[in-house]
Amino acid sequence: MPVLWIFLFVAGLAVIGFVLGRARALRSADGDVRHLHSLPFYYGANAALKTFVPAAIVLAVWSVAQPMVLDRQVSTMIPQSVIDDGGSLGLIMSDVSRVAAGLDQAVAQGAMTAEEAATLRSEFTDVRARLGEIGVALGADVKPEVLAAAQALRIKQNTASWISTFVVVALAIAGFGWAVMQTNKDFRARTVVESGTKSLLILSACLAVLTTVGIILSLVFNTIEFFKLYSAKDFFFGTTWSPSFTGTSQLGILPLLWGTMYISIIALIVAVPIGLFAAVYLSEYAGPKTRAFAKPLIEILAGIPTIVYGLFALLTVGPLLVDIFGDGGALGVSWMKGGTAVMTAGLVMGVMLIPFVSSLSDDIINAVPQSLRDGSFGLGATKSETIRQVVLPAALPGIVGAILLAASRAIGETMIVVLGAGAAGKLDMNPFEAMTTVTAKIVSQLTGDGDFASPEALVAFALGMTLFVITLGLNFVALYIVRKYREQYD
Repeated sequence: MPVLWIFLFVAGLAVIGFVLGRARALRSADGDVRHLHSLPFYYGANAALKTFVPAAIVLAVWSVAQPMVLDRQVSTMIPQSVIDDGGSLGLIMSDVSRVAAGLDQAVAQGAMTAEEAATLRSEFTDVRARLGEIGVALGADVKPEVLAAAQALRIKQNTASWISTFVVVALAIAGFGWAVMQTNKDFRARTVVESGTKSLLILSACLAVLTTVGIILSLVFNTIEFFKLYSAKDFFFGTTWSPSFTGTSQLGILPLLWGTMYISIIALIVAVPIGLFAAVYLSEYAGPKTRAFAKPLIEILAGIPTIVYGLFALLTVGPLLVDIFGDGGALGVSWMKGGTAVMTAGLVMGVMLIPFVSSLSDDIINAVPQSLRDGSFGLGATKSETIRQVVLPAALPGIVGAILLAASRAIGETMIVVLGAGAAGKLDMNPFEAMTTVTAKIVSQLTGDGDFASPEALVAFALGMTLFVITLGLNFVALYIVRKYREQYD
C-alpha cells in the first residue's frame, strides 16, 4: 500500500479517536464537565496522539530505512565481474532500481503480468525494448545479473510494503483502542497530553540536531575518501581546475574560490548601499502608509526563485551589458565578449540580496530606542545628523552582522552563477570575463553517471566541506560582532 494512503488512514483514525475520546469522557461524567479531571479537549487529544504518533514514527523510520536495507541485501547478488564492467556498484544499483521500477510500472499499466515480471529473462527477451514501450528509458541493455537483482528487489519491496502496512495499521489500531478504553472522568488526560507534547518537542529538537550532524558527517567522510585519492596540497593550493573522468585531473580550488569571492563582493557592493539606504528611509523617513506599502514590496524580491533570477541574468542583464561594454557597444570598448560574466551574476545576485540587507537592517534600526533620538533632537541635532551620529552607530554591530549573513547567502548561491557567470574556472581580475564558483562546480561534478568512487566525483564533497567551513566562519564572525558590540538598552 502506498505510504500516502497509510498516512491518511492513520490520520483519519486519529481524528476519529479524538472525537470518540472526548465523547467517552463526557459520557463517563454524565455530560458535566465539572466532574472531569481535565478539559474534554485533553481526552480527545490523548486518543489522537496515541493513535497517530507511534504509527507515524514507525512509518517514517521504515520509509527511510527500507531502501537502504533492501539495496544492501540485493547488492550481494551482483558478481564482481559485473561491477568491474559497469564501473562501480553504485552505478549498477542505479540500473537495478530503474529496472525494478520499470517492472512495477509495466505491471501497473497491464503491459505484463506479475508472474511474467518475476520470471522474465534477458536471455530471450529484449528487456530494454519491452520497458521502453511503456516509457521506461534505460541507458544500456540489461544484463541477466542486473535483471535478476531487479526482480529480487521488486519482490522484497512489495513484501516489505505489505509488512510495513500491517505493522503501522496494527500499531494505530492498538493505540486507538488503548486510548479509548482508558478514557474516563478520572483519567489524568492533561498530564499525559502535556508530557507527550513535551516529548514530541524534544524529539523534534533532536531530529534537527541529528540532521545537521548527519549532513556534516556525510561531508567529512566523503572528503576524507577524496583526500585518500588526491593530494590535499594540490587541492587547496592548485591554480588550475580541469577535472577529467578519462585522464589526469587538476583539481585546484583557488580559481573557484576566487570566482566565488569576486561575484560575492560585486553582489555586496550592489546590495549593501541600496539595502541600507532603503532601511534608513523606511525606518526614519517613511510614513506609516508608505512603509506598509514599500516594505512588503521590497521583500517580494526575497520570494522570487533563484532560477528566475538566473534567467533574468542570462536573458536580460547579460545582453544589456554586452550592448554597453562589448564590441560595438555604447561605450565603444570591447571588454565583454559574452553575456555570461562575473559582472552579470554579481549585479543580479546583488538585487536578490537587497531584501536580506534591507529587512535585517530595518529591524535593527527600529530596535534603537526612541529616547536616543529624542536626546539628540534636544541637543539641537537635525534629523540627518541624528541618523548619522546616533542611530547608525548604535545599530552598526547589527548592520555588520546582517551584511555578513547576506555574504553567506551570496557565497552559497548556485543557479544565478550557473546561468549568469559561466563555467570557466580561472584566476582573472576582469569582471567582464566568464568565471565560476564552488557551488556551480559541485552541481556539475555530481551531474551525470560518473563513477562516484573517483576523485572527480568525490571532489564535490571536498568543495562542499570547504564552502561549509567558510560560511560557518562568516556566521560565527557575525554572531561575535553582534554579541560583543551590541548595546543593552532598558
